[in-house]
Amino acid sequence: MTYEVLDGVRVLDFTTIVSGPYCTRMLADLGAEVIKIEPPDGDFIRLQPPLRDGKSAYFASLNCGKKSMAVDFRQPEGLTLVRELAARCDVIVENFRPGVMRRLELDYEVLAPSHPRLVYCSISGFGQTGPWAKRSAYAPMLHAASGFDLVNLSYQEGMERPLTAGIMIGDILGGAHAFGAIQTALLARERTGRGDYIDLSMLDALLGMPTYEFQEAQFPQPKRPKGFRPTRAKDGFIMIAAVKPNNFEALWRAIGRPDLISDPRFATMKGRADNSSAVSTLLDEWAASKASAECEAILTQGNVPCSRYSTLQEALQQPHLAHRGSYQVIDDGAGSLKVPNPPFKLRTAHARARSRVPSLGADNAEVLKSVLGYSGERIATLEAHDILHRG
Repeated sequence: MTYEVLDGVRVLDFTTIVSGPYCTRMLADLGAEVIKIEPPDGDFIRLQPPLRDGKSAYFASLNCGKKSMAVDFRQPEGLTLVRELAARCDVIVENFRPGVMRRLELDYEVLAPSHPRLVYCSISGFGQTGPWAKRSAYAPMLHAASGFDLVNLSYQEGMERPLTAGIMIGDILGGAHAFGAIQTALLARERTGRGDYIDLSMLDALLGMPTYEFQEAQFPQPKRPKGFRPTRAKDGFIMIAAVKPNNFEALWRAIGRPDLISDPRFATMKGRADNSSAVSTLLDEWAASKASAECEAILTQGNVPCSRYSTLQEALQQPHLAHRGSYQVIDDGAGSLKVPNPPFKLRTAHARARSRVPSLGADNAEVLKSVLGYSGERIATLEAHDILHRG
């Protein structure tokens, strides 16, 4: 029998774009009631492709399982409404630029004295304090500022320009760390009776990504280890991730060259590092006449850590992912789509994406009635004054 880990935990979600919505979606995946506060024109991501019948699959992936309230809290009545909701929530998550919530008097310092059990998480690019705190921040510039991009460039042969930013690593990493920090604060609250404030810096999250290079920057080594170079097959590439001596022994046997096990060029870690170009050449020559799938099959049979390069479309067709439940099929009103599930499984609890994707303001009335006890007449008045909006 399974249960909802975060059943009974109410989250007020002031987040937009990627980092915050990713965090709060994972809270919803564990059963929390997540109330997404959106401006009258909706979250920016609602309009981003892929679009089907005017609905964004991108938005659905980041916001399924949540409730939507569209509130104009630039108006005093809207701001009062949001403050009332905040007082009845266990968790608040926001990713505005530092200072915005303070100006609205929705910051932790204002709310916590009357709500000491509140867990409040602020996600920002550079953190809430420090000389860079108030700089606007998006993931690509954080990749650059953290050193991550130039570390990655240092492993690219023959390249002088940093790689073009496409995948927003800093957003997802920051959101994942915020999710973990919120769980920690909720656990601490059970023990102490008090909530906490979480200052999540996406820059700090990225700083911890290159773990070896973080130390090497402080204690420079005469030679940096070579990266893992793709091996070219006749129809694509394969990644061979031989790390330990037994991996290389298995590799040489699998490609039909057991003689290389005792070759002094490759018999030691230092020898392999000094002759990494020769290793790459040998592997390219072996794979050149073979399809990448054949290479993968031969090496896997030989117990060599490897994988052929797949497109994301190909990866989504892998039986392994379907078997594990790595994704969930949901419906956002424009048809079915797959969205990633949390990467962890709990034996006795649900951890999965929920199918419901809210339209803008779909839950205005339900939330105000069930959480704040507003009457239908009061809600109608708020709608008449454009404080509440429905898409």
